[in-house]
Amino acid sequence: MKFGTIAIHAGVEPDPTTGAIMTPVYQTSTYVQPSPAKHKGYAYARGANPTRTALQKSIAALENGKFGICFSSGMGATDTVIKLLKPGDEVITSNDLYGGSFRMFTKVYEKYGIKFHFVDLTNAANAAPLVNAKTKLFWLETPSNPLMRIIDIRSLVAMAKKNGSLVAVDNTFASPFLQNPLDLGADIVMHSVTKYLSGHSDVIMGALVVNDEKLRDELAFITNSCGAVPGPQDCFLVLRGIKTLHLRMQRHCQNGKQVAEFLRSHPKVGKVYWPGFADHPNHEIAKKQMRDFGGMMSFELKGDNLEHAIKLMESVKIFSLAESLGGVESLINHPASMTHASIPKAERMKNGLSDTLIRLSVGVEDIEDIIGDLSQALEKA
Repeated sequence: MKFGTIAIHAGVEPDPTTGAIMTPVYQTSTYVQPSPAKHKGYAYARGANPTRTALQKSIAALENGKFGICFSSGMGATDTVIKLLKPGDEVITSNDLYGGSFRMFTKVYEKYGIKFHFVDLTNAANAAPLVNAKTKLFWLETPSNPLMRIIDIRSLVAMAKKNGSLVAVDNTFASPFLQNPLDLGADIVMHSVTKYLSGHSDVIMGALVVNDEKLRDELAFITNSCGAVPGPQDCFLVLRGIKTLHLRMQRHCQNGKQVAEFLRSHPKVGKVYWPGFADHPNHEIAKKQMRDFGGMMSFELKGDNLEHAIKLMESVKIFSLAESLGGVESLINHPASMTHASIPKAERMKNGLSDTLIRLSVGVEDIEDIIGDLSQALEKA
């Protein structure tokens, strides 16, 4: 089946009792069992819920994977992956990644004896000197948040496999519509389902997708033991959102391309970070491992003036100044004070994340209105 057909049908079966075409919301905490000796079905909703099961099958199918596990947030999903490790293990990850991931790695797990190496992974060779017997995980984010840096997944998978390390890819920015890391050799795909998969800014959720059954069992054991599971109503909302994922992503990509080109041609705009530009670092890799370039981008104004950047963000009318991304609404974000505020300024600046950087999540509104809004806000900046 093609992607759009999978998005509409995968994991969803008519309700056997009523014939309802949508999976019902199984709003229950426990399940009646016919006999202690015979029961093999659902028992307690922390472990499994039929609405969640349908969603997990759907997300796994979208990623060309065998097994999906859903969580109460993207950070819950990330946390579960790190819990595969033990004190003394080491992780190689990017120096340009979501601030919440950086915070978890450095403020929560470093004190338990797990070592994280933050390195520029746009050149896979930079990771080689750090690989050793203790390296158990490569955590990749591509395109990265917020500088849209592209990592060659295949190259790092080859390095990891030679060392016996796992590879996990945060695929939130691309979504499975644009990129499937399992097909490129990754072991684990992570999504903040809150973003493109849900698509309507009304759910907090995360997901992992894997192909290896033993790895699935390990992750499921941690999930059930630690309890970061989503409720059935949220699962229902995401099942509904996924049915239009392919349609929404097509529009995000179309609008994103036009906004990126508009910004690059504007006299007040300096750098524009969008992987669809031929001169974007690793653009050729992006072309190989992605189907299109999405609606996420960042940019800086000429002069690097924070007051001007703030004025622009205060002047938008269709864009909303807010954290998160991937919804149908266009959002504008200031990473230094919002999504990446947990990263020390010196570390941010060293990695190219300036105080004046502005991130856009281009929505699916009419493109004339989106560009008109940015145009009038730029005139005031």
